[in-house]
Amino acid sequence: MNNIYNKLINEKSPYLLQHAQNPVNWNPWNDEVFEKAQNRNIPVFLSIGYATCHWCHVMEHESFEDNEVAKLLNDSFICIKVDREERPDIDSIYMKACQIMTGTGGWPLTLILTPQKKPFFAATYIPKFSRFGKPGLIDLLPKIITTWNNHQQKIIESAENMTNLINQVQQDQNGHIKTQIVDSAVKQLNQIYDPVFGGFGSSPKFPCPHNLLFLLHNYFYTKDNNTLLIIENTLYKMRLGGIYDQIGFGFHRYSTDNKWFLPHFEKMLYDQASLSYIYLEAYQATKNPFYANVAKEIFSYVSRDMTSQDGAFYSAEDADSEGEEGKYYTWSYNELKTILSESEFKIFLQLYDITEYGNYCEESTGKNMKSNILFLNDLWPEDKKNQIELIRKKILSHRYKRVRPLKDTKILTDWNALMIASFAKGARVLNSDKYKNIAIKAAQFIFNKMFKHDFKLMHRYKDGDIAIHAKLDDYSFLVHALLELYETTFDVLYLEKALELCDFALNHFWDSKNGGFYFTSDFDEQLIVRPKEAYDAAIPSGNSFFLLNLIKIFKITGNVNYEKYAENLMKAFSQKVNKSPISLTQMLIGLQFIFNTSFEIVISGEKKLSQTKEIIKKLNNIYLPNKVVLFKDNSCSEKLNNIAPYVTNQNMINGKTALYICKGNYCKNPVTVDEIGSNPNLLYDSIFTQE
Repeated sequence: MNNIYNKLINEKSPYLLQHAQNPVNWNPWNDEVFEKAQNRNIPVFLSIGYATCHWCHVMEHESFEDNEVAKLLNDSFICIKVDREERPDIDSIYMKACQIMTGTGGWPLTLILTPQKKPFFAATYIPKFSRFGKPGLIDLLPKIITTWNNHQQKIIESAENMTNLINQVQQDQNGHIKTQIVDSAVKQLNQIYDPVFGGFGSSPKFPCPHNLLFLLHNYFYTKDNNTLLIIENTLYKMRLGGIYDQIGFGFHRYSTDNKWFLPHFEKMLYDQASLSYIYLEAYQATKNPFYANVAKEIFSYVSRDMTSQDGAFYSAEDADSEGEEGKYYTWSYNELKTILSESEFKIFLQLYDITEYGNYCEESTGKNMKSNILFLNDLWPEDKKNQIELIRKKILSHRYKRVRPLKDTKILTDWNALMIASFAKGARVLNSDKYKNIAIKAAQFIFNKMFKHDFKLMHRYKDGDIAIHAKLDDYSFLVHALLELYETTFDVLYLEKALELCDFALNHFWDSKNGGFYFTSDFDEQLIVRPKEAYDAAIPSGNSFFLLNLIKIFKITGNVNYEKYAENLMKAFSQKVNKSPISLTQMLIGLQFIFNTSFEIVISGEKKLSQTKEIIKKLNNIYLPNKVVLFKDNSCSEKLNNIAPYVTNQNMINGKTALYICKGNYCKNPVTVDEIGSNPNLLYDSIFTQE
């Protein structure tokens, strides 16, 4: 490592700063750099990754810290580093290019571009030297430069064709979604479901919480017990597995095997958000406290290790520490024996399959590490729970003495929004003021720090610096979070903000010609194409989330324009949904809301009254994913009346808190808190029975 910094030293991204001392002359993405490439008539070497990416670290240590590779790059290329979490718009475009050119994608993402930003070569990880038939940088880079020098016009034409193809791939013909598409998606998920270990597919195996949430909503509508079995088996097996941090809580990124045993050890905020959310809904649907406890554990990890003093949430924790993946999370037999008393160690051995020789091999070398991944054989015995919890805390305390993996402390609006939504939901489902206050504080951070003076939302905050115009996901997820937070607090401020953000996105992201939302705004940087995302990846797409947002806002406001936008969004992505429904399960959740009977519930009362609090608590205890709930505070209802004019005449009855329930296209007779108090089943019956 040299002591000379390249131009990344002035950046805020932890990923870019990791490369600031590389001998490669890295530049951040900007127009001036491409102008330099045009003036010198040389190609651009673009490398995209993120701070907690294991193979990004490998490629850096192997190649970007190497003087021989650096000389090849510096002599013949303009070199650019991009943090995909900061610039998901750039990543989206060039990931599509890689997938078209190679049939696969991932990070690190490596591309060669013309000076006009158009790609003509793509790959993921590339070793320094060629091996196993895979070309290395030492051999590859000179060949690319020779081809550039001798056949530049052909390369430019090829890059132009590739750019056109990327643009065509994301375009869709308007149409109609098949009426049986939800059933088709359920059938497809059944076909790839692993009945032994849970989850979908074989290995690597990802949690895919949006798939599980879609199935849980389907169970609510169909009462298909086989669907519930898929959900419960998966949630149960994941919690027992090595993919779960058994000592500090929270989920690792994915499992490299089909048993949830050997994880890729990085921890991402969005996984904690989405998984806690599905465990909360599973608890609501089944009343099994196991699921509530898992959500609480995830919340304790996020609150303890992933929350800033200002209340916002950090992005990720690395898989590696001291140059070794998983070292922070794995344990030797003798180390545990030293930490624990004899009786504690005996209990620990009964719970986990740890051995003196270690229970796993290092994935890439097959070498036994003499370490153990903690993997529960079964749930903790009830009579030993207190003792086991003391053991866990004892080991956690010891683990804090280790060298921790890198923590990516940048704050992203979209990921924070997902976490806010989950804490807000947790506050309702678990009746927790603590979780409510965490969600409120994080939302306040977004309001205070993530908007510029012109009221435009921003994407990234780091060390007091906000940068990068917000993308569709930021708006879509934040609207979702604010709707959740409104239902938890019934503070009209969150409803007003959600509507403002929704309207802003419709004004600046909507494709007026073909429908659906672009990923970037009309005032954002113009890239080689304007990306439009529909498919759900590790995180659902902004378009998928916005379908449900629009439907809920229509139900809340009664404004049919929002329903029309939702319909046009469905039409815009109809071909993609019809072709591969399990790739858009978050959008299918919105479709389920549309296709099935939904509920609009208005509580009319005063917040301070105990009777009001009690009826809200009872309502939160009912699993009802196809509802919107408004609270009309009769002491100050003007703001809500302006948003939802139909509540104007929905008042308390004889001074008592009242519920007004509309189901589908008709409204039922209102019921008062006294009526519900005298008949405990009345609230449930008022919602679910026909009149």
